[in-house]
Amino acid sequence: MELGFTIAAYVVAAVLFILSLGGLSGQESAKRAVWYGIVGMALAVAATLVGPGKGLWVLSVILIAAGGIIGFYVAKKVQMTEMPQLVAAMHSLVGLAAVFVGFIAHFELNNVIHVMSGMSQTLSADGKMAMMHDMHMGAFAELLAHKTAVEQNILRVELFLGIFIGAVTFTGSVIAYGKLAGKVTSKAIKLPGGHLLNAAAAAISILCLIWYFSTGGFLPLAIMTLAALFIGYHLIMGIGGADMPVVVSMLNSYSGWAAAAIGFSLGNDLLIVVGALVGSSGAILSYIMCKAMNRSFVSVILGGFGGTTGPAMEIEGEQIAIDVDGVATALEEADSIIIIPGYGMAVAQAQQSVSELTKRLRAKGKNVRFAIHPVAGRLPGHMNVLLAEAKVPYDIVLEMDEINEDFPETDVAIVIGSNDIVNPAAQEDPNSPIAGMPVLECWKAKQVFVSKRGQGTGYSGIENPLFYKENTRMFYGDAKKSLDELLTKISS
Repeated sequence: MELGFTIAAYVVAAVLFILSLGGLSGQESAKRAVWYGIVGMALAVAATLVGPGKGLWVLSVILIAAGGIIGFYVAKKVQMTEMPQLVAAMHSLVGLAAVFVGFIAHFELNNVIHVMSGMSQTLSADGKMAMMHDMHMGAFAELLAHKTAVEQNILRVELFLGIFIGAVTFTGSVIAYGKLAGKVTSKAIKLPGGHLLNAAAAAISILCLIWYFSTGGFLPLAIMTLAALFIGYHLIMGIGGADMPVVVSMLNSYSGWAAAAIGFSLGNDLLIVVGALVGSSGAILSYIMCKAMNRSFVSVILGGFGGTTGPAMEIEGEQIAIDVDGVATALEEADSIIIIPGYGMAVAQAQQSVSELTKRLRAKGKNVRFAIHPVAGRLPGHMNVLLAEAKVPYDIVLEMDEINEDFPETDVAIVIGSNDIVNPAAQEDPNSPIAGMPVLECWKAKQVFVSKRGQGTGYSGIENPLFYKENTRMFYGDAKKSLDELLTKISS
């Protein structure tokens, strides 16, 4: 009865997770999709607590309550600008959990093998199962006891892979968090030897797999874990800040595959399904983003991007500032306007001011649209969420491929806190770290206004020739304060 209920609940939860993932593709269905996910997870937890292997109720309730309280507190405290690093931190916890569960599965398997070998050879299989049940070894131990020698070896490979992927995900996510939070340099840094070190660590892991498969000892598992922790650290440290949105998506995929591998180890069908959903969707998103950035997907996985191939192109000219009156006059005279939001808008929390500016300009009959690059911000979909939160009409928020060809006919392009996604060096400088990356060609508009705090290069550390072009004017200052001042010059 317990098993039947758990299986049925897992099937329903899996369907809800699939509906949740599918619903997130549209703004209108996203809220409903989130509730699908919440209900599915609640059902999965409840089914696990009352299903086979239930027990330790007090501890389980305490841990669930503690996790819920911490999650609620973090969700209330974290700003939208901090969501990328929060996601990276969550990925690290998934990876760490996979490592711990893999270790526990290893110890439990060895314990079961030891107990089974110590039993009398005259006992039947059912007799051994009954004896193990009387010893209160637990549902997972009983599950392991039913496995043949071949199945136990398969389990070793599964938990080995789960620990390996989990360890890579853990340290990789910690470094990604540090880069996104500004606690670790955003520059691409590799130790001497670069890819050879990664290859050596991977080779050590493969040798440890053979060693572990042959002996079942803990030492090869421990050595592999250290090698995997190094790979995760070195891979992400070798990736530059301009590519961090892809890294977040890639780590999301890693965490999913780690969960799926551990699901096989535990014999938990729902964990396998959810892990596969997360892993595959994260991999697909990473591929789409790599295509949008003209990156090699294999190169991303190996951490082999984010560096330069030679000296950067010299930039001539100077940055010319403009005051609020000049921007207001240009907007009053313009018929078509394209706004390009970036992470600077999120930091300044200027989305509401942007929304109000859009509303006033559209009320004057002007054609106002938004151009969104696939990797704008530091998290896929970051800008779309901010604009939706500020009630910007969804039908005027367009992707790069939909709007890029319209810039030559655009009177004014307004760049708010963006750098790499509007950097012409991607097309003009073969030595640029973002060479070949498709960008929003805003410099082709008649006039370009860049809202920026100062003359710095931004998060990725890449200089932007856009700021020095003849049709570009720099609108210096905090984005929210600058836009609020601009609103006083444009009547509603």
